[in-house]
Amino acid sequence: MSLAPDILVDRRRLKRQLTVWRVAAILLGLAVVLVGVGRFAGVFEGRHIARLTVDGFIFADENRNRILDSVASDANVAALIVHVNSPGGTVVGGEDLYNGLRRVAAEKPVAVVMGTVAASAGYMSAIAGDRIFARESTLTGSIGVLLQTTDVTQLLDKLGVSAEAIKSAPLKAQPSPLEPFTEAGRAATRAVVEDMFEFFLGLVQDRRTLSREQALRLADGRVFTGRQAIDNGLIDEIGDEQAARDWLQTAHGIRLNLPVQDIDPREAGFLLGDFATGLIEKSVVSKALSLDGLISVWHPEVR
Repeated sequence: MSLAPDILVDRRRLKRQLTVWRVAAILLGLAVVLVGVGRFAGVFEGRHIARLTVDGFIFADENRNRILDSVASDANVAALIVHVNSPGGTVVGGEDLYNGLRRVAAEKPVAVVMGTVAASAGYMSAIAGDRIFARESTLTGSIGVLLQTTDVTQLLDKLGVSAEAIKSAPLKAQPSPLEPFTEAGRAATRAVVEDMFEFFLGLVQDRRTLSREQALRLADGRVFTGRQAIDNGLIDEIGDEQAARDWLQTAHGIRLNLPVQDIDPREAGFLLGDFATGLIEKSVVSKALSLDGLISVWHPEVR
């Protein structure tokens, strides 16, 4: 049975549209693969210096870890320059970035350039570099760990609201804003903070070749200017990226005319799953919810 002319026309049009969509899907898939291979394997770049910018609050980041591992293994990357402009972050975030940068440093030179502020977990990350540069007015240091809590029980009493918790043990969920901070809870929490502080202090001693006494003197939570930091052995040199490039040439023979290629961990997740996760995190989940409570951050009080 022959089909009506209008039906034949519709079928041909649908076939053409289907073919167009199939071709577009194939091209999109190839583009994703090529971008991924190019970013991780250095296909599109010749020999160059990689540049990573660490800006804002520092969290643990699997995309960043993957891209740092690719930098470490990429023969086209001669060195890594890290720009740090951060007041700090979670302790785990600082540790995570520190370890990622040390993996790169095991394979090639890593220079760190501090911006306006590189404090707390920002400083923890920075000391992973082989040489640290800062401006004279950069704020850095703030070596320490912080846990803050609030007791709102008296306010709830005034409002006629009572909070009740059924716990498996007295120290579960201590500290909590919904119940008084007990002496046992305070002692247990302080022990955790002090242990993490010892971890941070050990990194500073090791990376800056300081005695425990020297490190403790500098680790009272204060911040230092770049000029003070160099006097106290917390950084190596006053300077910017050009100073870092000069050091790379002098110490490692890496030419000044070698191009610099920016890397962005936010662009490392090419998979649709990573993309979807990023959208969900931005639109639904506040990053504040991912805080572990223990942070290493410098935030001056406004009075």
